Amino acid sequence: MKAQLIYENKGEKTFVLVFAAGDEAIAGLTAFAKEKKLGASHFTAIGGFQEATLGYFNLDKKDYDKIPVCEQVEVLSLVGDITLSDEGEPKIHVHAVLGRSDGTTRGGHLIEARVRPTLEVMLVESPHHLRRKHDPQSGLALIQV
Repeated sequence: MKAQLIYENKGEKTFVLVFAAGDEAIAGLTAFAKEKKLGASHFTAIGGFQEATLGYFNLDKKDYDKIPVCEQVEVLSLVGDITLSDEGEPKIHVHAVLGRSDGTTRGGHLIEARVRPTLEVMLVESPHHLRRKHDPQSGLALIQV
């Protein structure tokens, strides 16, 4: 993955991240967030994956049902945020809509994905950080405001 800061003003920063074929998207975003000490970011992306694992949050189980996508897909929409966990570590939360060759789509929470041929991410970091706290009712780590 290559990254470049393309804008900065009053603590707000905009980065472009370009992932190469074979890169793992979530691991790359997490490593970048740790390196840059990100804690209140949002991002969008387009590109392609050679394979991915999506998730659908099952409220009864309080866990994700995994949805494997074992084919080349286009990333039609990828939207997410980066906040801080209770432990102060970056937490990546991403949803994706993936286009299949027949025009149908698969969508859900992005658990992992292997890039092919590229993934182009536009990421904006706020100067104020946000924290997530575990919510026992839903089983999710929710943003605290």
